[in-house]
Amino acid sequence: MNAVSKLARAVTSRASEDASTADVAAVEPATTRPTAAPDRVRPALELRDLTTVFPGDAEPTVVVDHVSLAVRPGRTLAVVGESGSGKSMTFLSALGLVPPGGKVSAGESWIDGADIQRLRREEVRRLRGASISMVFQDPLTALNPVFTIGQQIVEVLRAHLSIGRREARARAVDLLRKVQIPDPERRIDDYPHQLSGGMRQRVLIAMAVALDPKVLIADEPTTALDVTVQAQILDLLASLREELGMALVLITHDLGLVAEYADTVAVMYGGRVVEAGTIEEVFSAPLHPYTRALFRSIPRLDEAVTEQLPAIEGQPPNVAKLPPGCAFEPRCDLGRGRADCCTVRPPLVPGDRPGHRSACLHADELVHAEVRP
Repeated sequence: MNAVSKLARAVTSRASEDASTADVAAVEPATTRPTAAPDRVRPALELRDLTTVFPGDAEPTVVVDHVSLAVRPGRTLAVVGESGSGKSMTFLSALGLVPPGGKVSAGESWIDGADIQRLRREEVRRLRGASISMVFQDPLTALNPVFTIGQQIVEVLRAHLSIGRREARARAVDLLRKVQIPDPERRIDDYPHQLSGGMRQRVLIAMAVALDPKVLIADEPTTALDVTVQAQILDLLASLREELGMALVLITHDLGLVAEYADTVAVMYGGRVVEAGTIEEVFSAPLHPYTRALFRSIPRLDEAVTEQLPAIEGQPPNVAKLPPGCAFEPRCDLGRGRADCCTVRPPLVPGDRPGHRSACLHADELVHAEVRP
């Protein structure tokens, strides 16, 4: 099924549903410190004004700019945007995994009742894997080539649990079976190079869910996989989310996957969230020119090829040299050259629906505009 068909099916199937309280809260930045609330309504992961900087020529370069997001147990939040928009760095920052030279300069990342940014290194290490895990986008480089996949899964288990090697190996076999690797008793002794790309991705997922985390972050989990294997991996993630009741964050640039698997979506550009809401809200009535431009650039198989696909002009912004106003203004058909768009940085504010937020000064002009998909 092509991306546009997925978009249409998702929007149609959800159009009659009201946005639930859980979905609305999953994309609204919070304004107060978390309080003791029932688990069914408390976000599994909540980012509050998270900001990450790296050294620059004259002053620090902001690569993640006051990002506020949340996702609840049993829900999937998709984070989309072009390469360099800050998607992966946002969640590396949330996990305390900012590359050397960078640092989280402000904000909070709450998981399991604790702000990771305020914990000691050893406390953060205990949270990783047990409460929150991440599946990285390149399984070949994420796995150690000199150890068998079984040894690597056993290491994860024994780092967090007081169990012996025999029990850890038995659990590792069960995990491989859970992620649908055939003949797990034999494949557990394979090295990463002996597995296909899809199988390696399944091994990473097995390691990520080994301790039943409350949040799983999947960073471009289907990169370099063929279409059939992509569907298998995403179906696996969806089934594990339901089985374990965990929250899933899907980092991707594929809007078709978002429509098929996510409940809420956040669109990032230049290190900021520029639009967020439920799938039905954002896909049926996007309120940011960048989101609309992404939709227009999707090829359609149900139309005759009569003209070239509309492309987003220019290049993604250099976060070290963002314009003073809206970062998308130089590429925007709606705001290019407008005085306010060139000088005023638009805040992320609610639209007509309480859970739908947009960072566009002229979002009201988009309310009744035609959406291509």
